Amino acid sequence: MGTMAGDGFVEPTTGYWQAFAPDGAAPAAPPYRYGFPARLPDGRVLTLPIRRRGGAPDRAVASFIPNQASFQVVDALVAGMTELARALAPDAVVALPTLGLALAPGVARALGHTNYAPLGTSRKYWYEEGLSTPVSSITSPDVAKRLYMDPNLRPRVAGRRVVVIDDTISSGVTTLAAARVAEAAGAEIAGFVFAMSQSTVWREALDRERPDLTPKVRFLFQTPLLRLTEEGWVPEAAA
Repeated sequence: MGTMAGDGFVEPTTGYWQAFAPDGAAPAAPPYRYGFPARLPDGRVLTLPIRRRGGAPDRAVASFIPNQASFQVVDALVAGMTELARALAPDAVVALPTLGLALAPGVARALGHTNYAPLGTSRKYWYEEGLSTPVSSITSPDVAKRLYMDPNLRPRVAGRRVVVIDDTISSGVTTLAAARVAEAAGAEIAGFVFAMSQSTVWREALDRERPDLTPKVRFLFQTPLLRLTEEGWVPEAAA
């Protein structure tokens, strides 16, 4: 057995999300040290930093923050997400805050749309409670907030098939919230498109509350929940 690194195989994310890994440079199998190799459908590998989960230092996830990524990486992901969205034949694009806003405009433009409908968590005085719902995320589980749609954007989605864009699906809670808000505005959910599926935990939430939405989820790559060992991080199922 090796000796566990003093930093627990976690490092600053400064250099991540800036380029795809050169051929053969990313580890193909665990244990992973510092980065997880996420493989896109075209074979390119984006190394994602490993972040410990709050309150569980021996558990971690692979992280992707598109508004800190290079234009090269964002453009490549937008291109792949556009094709996933195109297959759903949406009439409009809805974006989840905050990180979905870095990807959705490019997808909407590539689909030939003139605009999109961004959701938000900051309430303006003219917003309507009927176009909002409580929401939390895996990265801020203790923060109480609501997801809103500006009522002025209702005409962009009412009576239309929409695709919801975000960076990551993890617990499924935010995905369900987006569906509630979009449907309250009169939209039909054509599907959801994400850059990353962070494990498969989200399936349980969707199957329990909205099983009709589970088959409408699309993503470019999937990453596992990770457990720390002396040699590095390994997928939980293999720990």
